[in-house]
Amino acid sequence: MLSIHKYLFRAIFFSATLACCQVGTLAHAQADAQTIGTQKSESGIRHSFLVTGSITAIIGEDNQIKWQVPGSSRDGFVLPNGNVLVSIANSAREYTRDGKLVFQYKLDPVNKELGTVVRLKSGNTMVVERGAKPRILEITPDGKIAVNVPLQPDTNNAHMQTRMARKLPNGDYLVPHLLGFAVKQYDNQGNVKLTIKTDLAELGGRAEENWPFTAILLESNNILVNLTHGNKTVEFDQAGKVVWRVDNSHVAGRFDDPCGAQRLGNGNTVICSYHQQAADKPRAFEITRDKQVVWEFFSPNVSLHEIHVLTTNGKSVIASSRK
Repeated sequence: MLSIHKYLFRAIFFSATLACCQVGTLAHAQADAQTIGTQKSESGIRHSFLVTGSITAIIGEDNQIKWQVPGSSRDGFVLPNGNVLVSIANSAREYTRDGKLVFQYKLDPVNKELGTVVRLKSGNTMVVERGAKPRILEITPDGKIAVNVPLQPDTNNAHMQTRMARKLPNGDYLVPHLLGFAVKQYDNQGNVKLTIKTDLAELGGRAEENWPFTAILLESNNILVNLTHGNKTVEFDQAGKVVWRVDNSHVAGRFDDPCGAQRLGNGNTVICSYHQQAADKPRAFEITRDKQVVWEFFSPNVSLHEIHVLTTNGKSVIASSRK
């Protein structure tokens, strides 16, 4: 188990990598065909997906890069219009498929990091800033702040305050707080309405470092949470009870710092193993409800912070999935 000090070293390295990205440098936006990684599936599953991590790219079902912009990234979605929205170099950016930058919001200098980026049904862009004033912002298409929700993290360490937050259909927000061992549900005034604890004894308590990374509301109203250092994926009900969990004992050691996740419409879960270094272990994998691994993505050079699965064997799965 990595200590928090090693985790923070990796965080500093990741942030430095982000800082190297030049805003508006789009030389690789229309990527030449390049095979990167391999997909393995006994049942013949093939996915295309957006990678946000050590690269920012769309990888096709044939394992070729279909689109790419320079730099590392933290979060991202392919939008209904085909554009790509990503959190990159401490800014939220929307790119067209030919690499044109059509929207950008830059981190307020008062804060240290920008992680989450989500396009809302209203057309606004939701971001989360970490730092002296941790907060959720909703940014209008013309760059104005429409909503400002203060957060209540459990540390002043900016990098460890939050991870991938999401807005709920009722207007509230689900926010994972790593060192708080909690997923908190906030209203639009910043009041905490619900807390899901991840340091439960049945999950190994705080000794397991069950730091929550994702907080995905499922169709069932359960909440899907990846626990980074805890190397688990857990589904909680609204009362905070564990109703489903997967760990390395179920998947032969495939977990290594699970970050991003996506629940597909068929009930399977795709999990990013962000820090996986073993050549015989996947960077991302898909498991069924009965914990069978049915798809894997291997790459020696690509680490996945978040993933947005777009198609499965030629069919779009965006509308039926949650991430």
